[in-house]
Amino acid sequence: MSAELLDAVRLRLAESGTEPTPARVAEALRREGRLLGDAEVLGVVTRLRSELVGTGPLERLLAEPEVTDVLVTAPDQVWVDRGSGLERTGVTFPDAAAVRRLAQRLAAIAGRRLDDARPWVDARLPDGTRLHAVLPPVAVGSTCLSLRVVRPRAFTLDDLVVAGTVPPGGERLLRAVLEARLSFVISGGTGSGKTTLLTTLLGLVSPGERIVLAEDSAELRPDHPHVVRLETRPANQEGIGLVTLRDLVRQALRMRPDRLVVGEVRGPEVTDLLAALNTGHEGGCGTVHANAAADVPARLEALGSTAGLDRAALHSQLAAGLAVVIHLVRERGGLRRVAEVHVLDRDRAGFVTTVPAAVRGPEGFERARGWDRLAELCERGGCAP
Repeated sequence: MSAELLDAVRLRLAESGTEPTPARVAEALRREGRLLGDAEVLGVVTRLRSELVGTGPLERLLAEPEVTDVLVTAPDQVWVDRGSGLERTGVTFPDAAAVRRLAQRLAAIAGRRLDDARPWVDARLPDGTRLHAVLPPVAVGSTCLSLRVVRPRAFTLDDLVVAGTVPPGGERLLRAVLEARLSFVISGGTGSGKTTLLTTLLGLVSPGERIVLAEDSAELRPDHPHVVRLETRPANQEGIGLVTLRDLVRQALRMRPDRLVVGEVRGPEVTDLLAALNTGHEGGCGTVHANAAADVPARLEALGSTAGLDRAALHSQLAAGLAVVIHLVRERGGLRRVAEVHVLDRDRAGFVTTVPAAVRGPEGFERARGWDRLAELCERGGCAP
């Protein structure tokens, strides 16, 4: 079927406001002077329903269990990540307008606005998929669409060992950090697996503990019986109704959390999180973007400055509230792995630095100069690493 005929059928259905059932599609085709067999009509129905209620040509990619990301950079450039790096697919859109229509429809499903006045959107679809889209002319040439899939089943720690993310024997150390109720952050670059690892670790928390999650986009789905999930909200078209991550952290503190979790620390909420970790909320955790574990103090310092917290005050709270940094890297081949575990220390000037405690080697974690400090912290919490 030609694109022109498909567009004509789509227009007739849109004008009548009807669903693309086989009977209605067949009627629309007759009005266009075309008679097709049952198989062809059902094919048109499938394509139209995919455009109207699904994700169009991307539907089959998102259905693949190994796909984590689907990226559209042009009508004829659709990429996927199956865990081993980006691969270009044979999926295409008819034109740039089709990509724009899909992005705008998905944004509407997520309850967000996407148009020339607001040319980008970052939202969560009802099934949990993370949506990001940017319209031209901000995106040069064509609408850019990014979909990150959130799988309904959380990985177990054993799964991550088998996948190579956690080194052999490393699961014992991570369990000890969790069971000792040490506060920690998971650092790494985009797509390094921070959310996946944090979800897995939260699933190991005792069923008797209450976990309160505060996230920009609800991506954490731990396999745990007592989870409260809070999600930010943008302002409406009148500029009211904004709910920030900092608002959520403050509300979470009033919800009797045993574990306060910030999905990603990326702004002024770092001050509220550090304050919480210094007021008896043990075992709090979150993720942060950083190139290396050693860069985490500088990264948090930069974020704290956006809230007006001076350097000395932030480092003082950081030293007292945070215990461990778990750093993830993503190799060129796509493998995500825990590269190192650091503990925090203070230099002579009183500023926080990180000290390697366990570094990944050929056979698993190898002890580094901060190991004794990490072992002491875990044993103080009743667990041996």
